[in-house]
Amino acid sequence: MKKFLGVTLLAGSLLFNTALTATAAPAQDKETIYQIALLQSLAMGYFDGSISVKDLKTHGDTGIGTFEGLNGEMIVLDGVVYRANRDCAINVMGDKETVPFSNVTFFDKDFSVKLADVHDKDAFEKILNEHVNKHGRNSFYMVKVIGTFNEVLIRSESGQKEPYPTLVEALKTQNEISPKNVSGTLVGLYCPDFMSSLNSTGWHFHFISADKKIGGHVLDLNLKSGEAQFDKTDAFKMDLPTKKNFHALNFKQDMKEDIRKAEQDVQGGK
Repeated sequence: MKKFLGVTLLAGSLLFNTALTATAAPAQDKETIYQIALLQSLAMGYFDGSISVKDLKTHGDTGIGTFEGLNGEMIVLDGVVYRANRDCAINVMGDKETVPFSNVTFFDKDFSVKLADVHDKDAFEKILNEHVNKHGRNSFYMVKVIGTFNEVLIRSESGQKEPYPTLVEALKTQNEISPKNVSGTLVGLYCPDFMSSLNSTGWHFHFISADKKIGGHVLDLNLKSGEAQFDKTDAFKMDLPTKKNFHALNFKQDMKEDIRKAEQDVQGGK
């Protein structure tokens, strides 16, 4: 009888624990960079949304990207998804908006570095790369740089209509602004060299001002002072679009130069 009761209690305990597991909220995965689609597909003009903002937020609270139709630059910070529109003005995006490309993670600071008097983007990236090389250049890094900028050159773009142009063609009408003496946060992603077929390697930064009024893709900067907070991440997950037109894309094309222009060139790539 005691043996029977023991088995019964154990079974009840297992059933109870299973029910708890099934109903508990899933733990946040803080060690994965989540990517929707490829930067290469975006470069080819695949601007169809593949995931909702609501669902994107289940994969991370910090990151960068864009919106369906290439409708502005995305900055994800502290769990809020912001858009910099063509005028580089910021608004909060609703959960039903969709996303064709993004990288997000649940930010978990691993180390930080104080910065001062960094006069351009090349010098800025050189400093960050020193720390990447120290901690492991073949990992992913999400970085938040909270600081005061003497100047930051940022851009955003208008939403596009189907049939969509390529990314380079769409950015010929990009709008650029250069706010001075502004405080804010750079959200940046570092991808290692082996990611060259899935994203851009090295650094990609978006900016949002401290007052949440302006932002965009960073083309250049002059940093007065700040702190770079690094989240080193060793796991990567990518979800692909399911639409038939995605599978019509030719990924044998070499998109490196188009991506370089989209990432770096000012005045529409001129």
